[in-house]
Amino acid sequence: MRRLGIHSFGRWLHGAAAAPAGDVDPAEGRAMLKWLGIGSAVLVACIAAGMAVTSLSWRECVLLAAVALLAMTVGFLLRRHQWFHRTLAAERRQLRTAVDNIPQGLVLYDASARIVVCNRPYLDMFGLSADVAKQGCTMQRLIAHRQETGSFDGDVEAFCSAIIRNVRLGKATRQITEAPGGRAIEIVNKPLPSGGWVATIEDITPRKRAEDKIAHLAHYDALTDLPNRVLFRERLEQALKDLKPGVQLAVFYIDIDEFKSVNDALGHPVGDELLKGVARRLRSCLSESDIAARLGGDEFAVIQHPVHGAAETERLVESIYRAIRKPLECAGHLITTDASVGIAMAPGDGIHLDQLLKNADLALYGAKGDGRRTFRFFKPGMDARARARRTLESELRHAIAGGGFETYYQPVVDLKDNKIRGCEALLRWRHPQRGTISPADFIPVAEDTGLINELGQFVLETACREAAKWPDDVRIAVNVSPVQFRGQTLALNVATALAASGIAPSRLELEITEAVLMRDDEAALAMLHQLRALGVKIALDDFGTGYSSLSYLHRFPFDKIKIDRSFVKNIGDEGASSAIIQAVVNIATASNMTTTAEGVEQEWQRELLRELGCTEMQGYLFSPPVSAAEITRLLPAARDTAASAA
Repeated sequence: MRRLGIHSFGRWLHGAAAAPAGDVDPAEGRAMLKWLGIGSAVLVACIAAGMAVTSLSWRECVLLAAVALLAMTVGFLLRRHQWFHRTLAAERRQLRTAVDNIPQGLVLYDASARIVVCNRPYLDMFGLSADVAKQGCTMQRLIAHRQETGSFDGDVEAFCSAIIRNVRLGKATRQITEAPGGRAIEIVNKPLPSGGWVATIEDITPRKRAEDKIAHLAHYDALTDLPNRVLFRERLEQALKDLKPGVQLAVFYIDIDEFKSVNDALGHPVGDELLKGVARRLRSCLSESDIAARLGGDEFAVIQHPVHGAAETERLVESIYRAIRKPLECAGHLITTDASVGIAMAPGDGIHLDQLLKNADLALYGAKGDGRRTFRFFKPGMDARARARRTLESELRHAIAGGGFETYYQPVVDLKDNKIRGCEALLRWRHPQRGTISPADFIPVAEDTGLINELGQFVLETACREAAKWPDDVRIAVNVSPVQFRGQTLALNVATALAASGIAPSRLELEITEAVLMRDDEAALAMLHQLRALGVKIALDDFGTGYSSLSYLHRFPFDKIKIDRSFVKNIGDEGASSAIIQAVVNIATASNMTTTAEGVEQEWQRELLRELGCTEMQGYLFSPPVSAAEITRLLPAARDTAASAA
């Protein structure tokens, strides 16, 4: 007995008998040692007292002392047992508090798939009852309870069996499920070495939404919410793989005509609204199997699939035109737009993705080359046309570098006295093999490539030098491209040309189209004021052909309005041309502006313009554009000077 008691006490003293609650508290250990010292003293005292005052034998005294010591040991063990349970209960409360306050749900299962621990967040995530989801509850009963509360809609037995099977194989599992309210819940089951497993449950709704948004942005256009170029290519590639014999597929490339002018004129917010409106209307024309995409800028694309003939594709493109040609309300502006469309058909025009897209692009280029606002199906000869454009661009660069351009001049005549008041400088390109190339052919290429800046500067400097030879009362007018106007050096270039030629700034007239000046923003206004500060005149060219209202005439410092030739051509008809010209003349007169009518070719047109109060005219009736030498002969003062010199 003595050996057993000491051995047990030693185990207790060294913590060998301690439960998983942890190490013995230091204060409790000191108390035990204190009691041990007292017990030893009592033992010695009992033996000594028994031998001194009683007739008990030494053995009996030792036995009595051992009994007393045993009683003390039992007391110590009872005290320790009470302390152990208090400590264990406190640690359990702390553990429960910690487990219930982690953001994730947690369920600990034993090897028999019964709950050991289930925290409060788990119950709250799925709206479960603590009376069911508690220690000892089987996994099957827990999932069945979830099914009862509406947070699980699968097969309970199959779901549980799959997880238990993976756990026994030592495999962790991860799944995302939907909880009430559309929340995304991630459940991870991780096997434990001792058997059983721990399931962590996390509400990943914010993260899932962010991931979904990123994935959406990677495949959809942020402005129109149409598929972007990446997703478009993926869908087209899959459609080509799924293409069945006897069935066709059509690819549309759609380019919004003159969108850049609208965007530059009215600002990017209006341009964005226009693109969104076009996207909505484009989507409304398609069937469920068709796909619309925005490739970037003003470029859209459509996959029509399946197609059983070209007539079916023509019906779709006509439907698209009807939709996008209706006026669109964009930030207070009523805009009418149009489009050029190129179409390639698979398998006839290609069965590989890049080949089909290339041919659709060539067809689009063909539609643009034929005047825009139309559609074209791909034809083999279109590739040669594209090569011709690339050749033209290359030759344009060589002509600029080699001085292949010259400036012609068309007189501007006063309608009252028929005297030349100025001349407009016009660029001419005489190709060594192809002869004269029309500005309508090379100016768009120059603007697309940025070469217009060099050409514009050449015309400006040449025209100013030539005007220096003319009488001082004859002005020189130079056209400014929207590309030049958007640059930051236009005012500096004008000042340089004036200084180099020596002509008075008031003799230089810069003609700017509505596409430039409809940009009602601070940058456009600042540029105009910079030019006006130099002393040059500013004319609004091609008036009435753009998208703007008359309101900007009161905000920009124009000196002249040029009436577009389209109004002059129809001036004698019963239409509104005469009324429009009269209105423009009245507005100009009220604002102390000059009016110049372009494209005057008939005497009766001149007479009608004079009656309407127009100030000046320009056209073949008086003179076509002529070389610098010929314009000198047309100027009386220059002619007189030349005669006297001779």
